[in-house]
Amino acid sequence: MKTPFLMVTELFLPTKGGTAVSFDDDFRRLGGKEIHVVTADVPGASDFDQAHPNTVHRLALRRVRWLRPESLLIYAKLFAKTATVAITRRFVAIFAGRVLPEGLIAWAVARLLGRPVLIYAHGEELTNWGRGRKFALMCSVFRRADAVLANSDFTRDTLVGLLGVDPGRIAVVYPTVDEERFRPGIAGDALRDGLGLRPGQRLVLSVGRLQRRKGFDSVIRALPRLAEQGVDAHYALIGIGEDREYLSRLAAELGVSDRLHLLGHVSYDDLPRWYGACDLFAMPNRDIEGDTEGFGLVFLEAACAGRPALSGTAGGTGSAVIDGVTGLRVDGEQLEAVKPGRSRTNGPEWKAARAGELHASAARGRAACAGAEGSLSGDGPGESAGEPVADGL
Repeated sequence: MKTPFLMVTELFLPTKGGTAVSFDDDFRRLGGKEIHVVTADVPGASDFDQAHPNTVHRLALRRVRWLRPESLLIYAKLFAKTATVAITRRFVAIFAGRVLPEGLIAWAVARLLGRPVLIYAHGEELTNWGRGRKFALMCSVFRRADAVLANSDFTRDTLVGLLGVDPGRIAVVYPTVDEERFRPGIAGDALRDGLGLRPGQRLVLSVGRLQRRKGFDSVIRALPRLAEQGVDAHYALIGIGEDREYLSRLAAELGVSDRLHLLGHVSYDDLPRWYGACDLFAMPNRDIEGDTEGFGLVFLEAACAGRPALSGTAGGTGSAVIDGVTGLRVDGEQLEAVKPGRSRTNGPEWKAARAGELHASAARGRAACAGAEGSLSGDGPGESAGEPVADGL
C-alpha cells in the first residue's frame, strides 16, 4: 500500500515552470490517489486533473491590492483548505512546495494534527528576500520544519550558513525529469525548418523565464563573435517574462535580430522536440544582487535529450551540470567565457555524455523518492537522501 501524503503548493502543472514540473514528477512517483495536492486553480487545470494519478484540490488564489498584506486572502484560503483536507484524512506527513506561504500554512496544520512537515527549498528565495521581516519569518519556518528538502548542494549550504538551519534536518533532493519524455533521438528537423535553418547552421536553445539572471543576453552578445569565427548559429529562446523587449532590442543593436527567435510558450508535446532540434542548450546564469539560480531543471532536460549544456557558475547549477561531462560551467558575467564555451561543446568529446544522461536522470529520480520517504522512516534526512549524480556515471 502506498503512503498517504499531503502536498501544499501554489505551483503545480499545468502552471508553467521547472518547479511545477518537478513537483508533478515527484508526486507521480510517490503514489496515486492517496497523494493529495492542494494547489492554485489555473487555466487548463480541470482537464489536466482528470487524468492525474494524484487527488488534486484547486483554489482560486489571487492577491487583493487593498488588503495588508496583499497575500492575506491567499494565506486564509490555503489554511482553510489544507486544514479541511488534512482533518478528514490521516496523512503520514505534509509537504510544502515553498517556505512562504505554503510552508507556514503546512507547519501550522501539521502542528495542530501532530504530523511532520517537510518544506522544499529552491535556493533563490534564500538570497533574494533581503534581511527584513520576510527573511526573519522564512528563517523561523525553515528552522521549525521536521525536514527541509534542498534542491542542490548550494541550497543546503545556504540554509546552514545564512539561515542557521540544523544540517541534520536537511535532505538534498535533486529535482527530477521524465526520462521517457526527454530522451535522445527525438526528431526536431521540422522545427529547424520552421525557423528557416539551412543544413550546417547551428541552433542554440534556451528555456526559462526571460529575466536578467538567466544570462540570455550574454548568449545574444556572443552571436556576432561566433559569426566572426565562422560559426553560423541561430538562437531559439522559449519563455516569457519582463526581459522580452530588452532582449529583442539588444539583438537589433547587435545586428542579429534575424538570428534570434523569441518563441514564447511552446506546447507540452513540442518542448522535448525543441531539445532534439538544438545543437547546444545554453543558460549562462549569473547572480544579480542575490537573485540566483537554485538548481536549473532545464539542464537535466537537456542532458536527458542528449544535448550538452552551457551553464553559469553562480548558484546551484553545479548540482545540475557535471562540468566536462554533461556540459560546461562558465562565468556568466564574462562574455569571453560564454563564447569559447559554445565552441568547446561542439566536438566529439561530448558523445561520452550521451551514454550517461539517462542514468543520471534516473539516479536523481530515485534520490527524490528516497529522500522524501527516508525523511519519515526514522533514518532522518541527510546526504544519503540525495546521492551526487556523478557517482552514478
